Amino acid sequence: MKKIIQTKNAPAPIGPYNQAILVNDILYTSGQIAINVTSGELVLDTIEAETKQVMENLKAILTEVNMTFDDVFKTTIFLSDMHNFFKVNAVYGSYFKEDIAPARETVEVANLPKFVHVEISVLATK
Repeated sequence: MKKIIQTKNAPAPIGPYNQAILVNDILYTSGQIAINVTSGELVLDTIEAETKQVMENLKAILTEVNMTFDDVFKTTIFLSDMHNFFKVNAVYGSYFKEDIAPARETVEVANLPKFVHVEISVLATK
């Protein structure tokens, strides 16, 4: 059964999609970008600040379904510039325990929504 997941603690969708969907105890999040939910503004000061905001948005969605980053088993990272990989990876890595870190792919893309530099989605289960 499909359950729509919504929280006011993460940015509202800007199109015909939901923040996340829970199907058979697996959480599928939509890609998150660095929108500060309080101000509605993008956090683009540095790639590190941008990545932190993305991860905090994902954390809010996970929290809504009583999950944590420990429950994440797969992530996808989209970067507008692979030269930012190591900086993004450092912030991203601080949210996971290395011994149970999820599987992941990281790809460079031509553009991202609102021309941000990083977008991340996760799959998680209890």
